[in-house]
Order: sequence, then structure tokens, then C-alpha cells
Amino acid sequence: MSKKPVLNAGDKTRERTKLWFNIRARWQIYLLLLLPLAYLVIFSYGPMGGLVIAFKHYNFSLGIFGSPWVGLDNFKRFFESYKFFQILANTLTLSFYSLLVTFPIPIVFALLLNAMPLRRYQKVIQTVTYIPHFFSTVVMVGLIFQLLNSRNGLYGSLMLFLTNQMPPDLLAVGTNFKHIYVWSAVWQSTGYSSIIYFAALSNVDPTLHEAALVDGATRFQRVLYVDIPSILPTASIMLILAVGNIMNVAFEKTLLMQNPLNINFSEVISTYVYKVGLASGINDFSLSAAIGMFNSVINFLLLIFANWGSRKLSGSGIF
Repeated sequence: MSKKPVLNAGDKTRERTKLWFNIRARWQIYLLLLLPLAYLVIFSYGPMGGLVIAFKHYNFSLGIFGSPWVGLDNFKRFFESYKFFQILANTLTLSFYSLLVTFPIPIVFALLLNAMPLRRYQKVIQTVTYIPHFFSTVVMVGLIFQLLNSRNGLYGSLMLFLTNQMPPDLLAVGTNFKHIYVWSAVWQSTGYSSIIYFAALSNVDPTLHEAALVDGATRFQRVLYVDIPSILPTASIMLILAVGNIMNVAFEKTLLMQNPLNINFSEVISTYVYKVGLASGINDFSLSAAIGMFNSVINFLLLIFANWGSRKLSGSGIF
């Protein structure tokens, strides 16, 4: 293995001089970077100082840094809570279920759309499938409630027409929550999520398809041996990002879909943090911060593991 050359003092000086020369030569571009950089510092890195609240017993009158230290007591309270395993199980179930379903379907959809010979219909299908992505979460949940209403919704009316009996309320059965949550997300996100894969497929060298046709390859074989290998690097990056965000179940949608009948199956870490920190009468900010930090650490570890696995299997990763 070749070693990285060691730079002497003169080389380092020349490198710094070259860097400052490039900055002065393109100062307009670096000036444009100041706004997003300031945004990151103020809203992403600045608030990290407040994470110290997770290790304190927060007192509003004393402030974050004046409140007494309690060490890992807030984490112990969460781990020893009777809701810990239930909340963790619900979060992991929804997260992995969503990943297993919502990750491959946009890839398959992009492959099918790319293989469609009629480009006019391809554009129509693309437009129609993109539209649900732009529905707000409140509108999306409202549609779910209206469609699955057992009395006057599409589901209720159709079942009553076919069976002449009042159908059961799907939204009142806790075990149905994860299926409604995931498959409604498939309907909403498949079209928009397929854009990046469709863009990757449009960059495939057409001579590869021509060579495959000359060799007698079928359309399925061209998809299998030309299209899929071409989008594997993109799919690897998207999978790493999805795994790194696996513990962040959509907070707004989950909270809006919750009801007293499905709460044991729909309570996840993000909604529990909200209820502990803001929606309860106690407003335990320290405990909610500790739970949020636990969630972020798990996400970070999963991101590192996914990136390592991707580099081992496909040779590509985000770092």
C-alpha cells in the first residue's frame, strides 16, 4: 500500500497560498456560501450546545447551564420505563417495514417506466404519480380517514354495497396502523422518489443497449444486466441515507393518525418525545432531550454501519 507523501513546510505554504488565491479568484461563489453556512451554524450546530440538558435536571429559573447535573439518570428513567420496549418495538417495526416496502418500489417503478415504449404515456404517468407527494401531511391523513371511514367513506360504502353489512372500522384496529401508515406512504412517495432513479437511467449509455440487442438480449435481460447495474451506485447512496434516518418515523403523520384504540401500536419515539416535553402537564424537557439524543445516536450508528456495508459490497458510500 502506497503511503501518502509527507509535505514539508514549503509545500504546506504553497498549498495555503494556492487555496487563498483560489478563494480570491472566485470570491463571489464563496460569498454565496455564507448564507447556507450561517444557516447550518445557527440552526444545526448552535443548538447542539443545548444537548447538555439531557444530563441535567432542568429548572426553568436556573436555565440550561445553571441547572444541576444528574449524569445518565434521564437515560436510565427512559430505559427503565414500562413504555420503553413498546415504544422501541413500534419505532423499529414501522421503520423497517417502511424501508422494506418504500425503498425498492420506486426503483421497480422507475425501471418499468423507463422500459415503456410510449413516451407520451410515460410523461402522463410520471405527472400523475408525482402529485400525491405535494399533499400536506394534514391533507394526506384527512384523505386516509375519508377513504377508510366505515360509515360514509369509499371503503365503508363499497363493503356495504358488496356485503349488505356494516364493515368493521379499520382505523380502530391497532394492528392495522402499520399497514395503513406504510402503504399510504407508498402511494404518496413512489412517484417522487423514483425521480432520482429515472434520472440515473436516462444517463445510461445507449450503446450498451444497442450491443445487448445485437447479442439477442430480451428487454428483461437488458433491464437485468444493463439498467440495474447502472443505478446500483445511486441506490446504494439512497439506501445509506434511508438507513441513517430509520429511527425518524414521520412525526406529524403518526401523531395525526393516533387514536386511543391504536395508541399501543402507534406510539413511537418521536411522538413520545413530543408528549413528554410539550404535551404533558409536567413538561420534562430533560427526559425528552435524553430520548431524542438516544434516537439520534442510534441513527448515527446505523448510518456508519450502512456506509461500511455499502463500501464492502458495492464499493460506493457517502464517506
